[in-house]
Amino acid sequence: MTVRRLPIPEGIGGLRADQGLSKLLGLSRSAVADIIAEDGVRQNDVIISKSTRLTPGTWVDVRLPGPKKPLLPQAEEVVGMKILHVDSDVVVVDKPVGVAAHPTIGWEGKTVLGGLTAAGIDVTTSGPPERKGIVHRLDVGTSGVMVVARSERAYTLLKRAFRERTVDKTYHAVVQGHPDPLEGTIEAAIGRHPKKSYKFAVVEGGKMAVTHYETLEAFREASLLKVHLETGRTHQIRVHFSSLHHPCVGDPMYGCDPKLAKRLRLTRQWLHAVSLGFDHPNGTHMVIESEYPEDLSHALEILRAN
Repeated sequence: MTVRRLPIPEGIGGLRADQGLSKLLGLSRSAVADIIAEDGVRQNDVIISKSTRLTPGTWVDVRLPGPKKPLLPQAEEVVGMKILHVDSDVVVVDKPVGVAAHPTIGWEGKTVLGGLTAAGIDVTTSGPPERKGIVHRLDVGTSGVMVVARSERAYTLLKRAFRERTVDKTYHAVVQGHPDPLEGTIEAAIGRHPKKSYKFAVVEGGKMAVTHYETLEAFREASLLKVHLETGRTHQIRVHFSSLHHPCVGDPMYGCDPKLAKRLRLTRQWLHAVSLGFDHPNGTHMVIESEYPEDLSHALEILRAN
């Protein structure tokens, strides 16, 4: 833990403590608020609250927490995670729902990397400590095919392939209603939601995203789609179809009908990565496929029966 002594300049004077110190320290307002809540900020030797107005020309002492321990995968068996393919360059898994690709701040559940470690399968040392070998990700609530690099060469080549969009990523999704047309392409930029930072939305100035789809089956209240991603934005499929008023069934974050999800006994979005096609470092082209997990198959049975 360290203490920093800072002068309050004219441009910061008059602002709330959490707002002004956020600008001075380069930290988020929530991080500064946490420091203040621990009586970690004094102005002219007086402990202040986050709503205290900073006075220009005064000095503040900020007690900064020490560096956090790096996020590292913890070896822990992941029940239901199947190894679809493994060799000296790559390992391809069938990721179950409720499992993150790698450790992140705020996530305390199981991870693909932790599951591989528990299974005795090592990955490359390339990449940040908390996501070594990770070349792409699936959402926690999305199941299906995911590849992890085991060699440095595979990491370099696969990262480039995903960046250059030469990887064939195919998903199946059940969305509410019936998209019109039944087959088409969605091109719309995606960025942080302007009012709800925990989710994403189609916004001006976002990163361009391209989603191709075709209808495989149409039910009374929903449609089963085959979806091909040209880009790989966070929550891309969920955001794009929600923007067309056809959210994934079972996805309350993006506006699904909770009654339909309950009737289908879904506790997550109906979205599954069914296949992944990529060029292996040895020069061969690989296509790895995954079958629907039990909860998604059961939901389809109910839809087909109605």
